[in-house]
Formats: sequence, structure tokens, C-alpha cells
Amino acid sequence: MAVATEERWPELDYDQWADTLETVHMWTQIVGKTKLANCPFLNQWWEIGFQLTPVGLTSGQMESAEGLLAIDFDFLEHVLTMRASSGLTRSISLYPRSVADFFEEYQRTVALFGVAPIKLAAPAEVPDPIPFAKDTIHASYDPDAVIRWFRVMASISPVLQRYRSPFTGKSSPILFYWGSFDLNATRFSGRNVTPPAGPRFYQLAENQENISCGFWPGNVSASGSKLGKAAFYAYTFPSPKGLDNAHIEPAAAHWDKTFGEFIYLYDDLRSEDDPDAALLSFFESTYRAGAGLANWDLDQLEQHDIR
Repeated sequence: MAVATEERWPELDYDQWADTLETVHMWTQIVGKTKLANCPFLNQWWEIGFQLTPVGLTSGQMESAEGLLAIDFDFLEHVLTMRASSGLTRSISLYPRSVADFFEEYQRTVALFGVAPIKLAAPAEVPDPIPFAKDTIHASYDPDAVIRWFRVMASISPVLQRYRSPFTGKSSPILFYWGSFDLNATRFSGRNVTPPAGPRFYQLAENQENISCGFWPGNVSASGSKLGKAAFYAYTFPSPKGLDNAHIEPAAAHWDKTFGEFIYLYDDLRSEDDPDAALLSFFESTYRAGAGLANWDLDQLEQHDIR
């Protein structure tokens, strides 16, 4: 039975869950830092991204003294679970508590698995980062809001899978990046580019031509900019001349000068008769605009004679 639209695409008011968003963002960063310390580098930092599960997010496998280890957020039962191939399992409850309190219990628990320690115990890609052990400011957890946010991502994932299907070039898995707190999929032309100025991690992320799209709840970025509304985004790197004036769909989507990318507000998607089709048209039209202006070899990068 199909899930009702109002459940698949629930209301997600930024102001109503902003405090919870910031707290969960820090919790995901803590787990992400463990993955960063225990996984070998993979191009464009794919190794650090989380993947969606039917109930939340998983770190995926990483090395530990107890064998393969995965750390999973269950946003339906509100628990963080650590499981190793040795059989060792531990859980941490998710409830209103400070980042410092969560971090203290997390550190004690993950140490049982014999993982490499977090190298820098402070968040990344946020302005004015507070070390996890000292963060008593972020301490909110609204279970209903978290479920709504997760349901949105669970509804987006199948659309992104359909979007990825015809592309035969290099493309990323659908990944949740805990630094920026967004769900993302990226296509690559196969051509290298001169990395942009900025931190080393950014240079390694943007050293090839790419077109990225995804979902972002509108929280503050590393630059300090905040949309304050949940939205879908798409950008081409390097951005070709004329991209800001390209025709894209749906009509409500637009080019945002502040962020230098296309934005399609989540609330606008919810008003569509067919949200899935509207979202797919946003991903595909922004890709076509960027790839066309950047002269990608689409004949070599796409395959449409598939089931």
C-alpha cells in the first residue's frame, strides 16, 4: 500500500526544529569523526558519508579490534547502536541531552570496540565550532521532528536512485554528509580541474568536474550563510558561464545568488500534485543545464536503453 503524501512528504518547519537539528548535527559529527579515523580515504571523501537505512543512518563498515564495526542511528526507535562482527553490541539512547553528555557516553562505549580515537574532537564545517566535550548549548531532541526529517530523506532516496540510473560515468553513492548535514548524489564528467582555494578537505572534494544535487534542511553553513528553510539544491563545479540564467524545472525552482546554486524549496515541492515527478525534474533539468553548458560528453556518460 502506498504511503499517503502527507506522511511521505511531512511538514518540516525549520524554526520548530532548529534546536533539535543543531543537536543531531553534532551527534552525527561525532560518529562521523570516528568513521574518518577508521576508514581509508576514498575519492571525494566518499568513505566518510553515511547511507540511509529503513530506520535512519548507518556509518557503514569500518575497522575495529572487534572486526567490522557499524554505528547506526535509528530515528524511529531513537537509539544509536554499535555492532561488530565479533558479536559485540552496545546501544545509546537518543533523548534531550547535551552534546557534551552524549559525547561522554559515546566515547566510553565506542572505546569497547577498539577503534582509532577521534583526532579532532570538535565539529567541522560550522562557524564558531564548540569542542564536543564542552558543548552544553546544543541539548534538544524532538522525536517527532526527527522522524519527519528522516521520512523526508526516505522519500527522496528512491527519487535519487531513479536519477542515478541512466548515468554510466563515475557517480557517487547516495550519501549523507555529516559536515554539511545534507543528503547528496554527485555525477562526474571524468575531467580533472584545478582544485579551488580553501582547506585541503575542500580541494580533495572538488578536484574533478561534477554536478551535485541533494537535500539540505537549511542550517547554517561553514560560511555562516543560512537559508532557514528546507530545500533541494543543485550546482555544477566549476560553474559554467550562463548557468545562472539556465531554464530549469519546476517553475518554483530558482537560482540563488547567495549560495551560487539552484534552490527548490521543500515547501514548494509539497504543494505539487506529483512531488516525486517534480523532484526528479529538478534533479534532471539542473543536470542538463550544467552538463550542456560545460560540454560534457553525454553520449559516453549516459545509457537509456535500460529496463
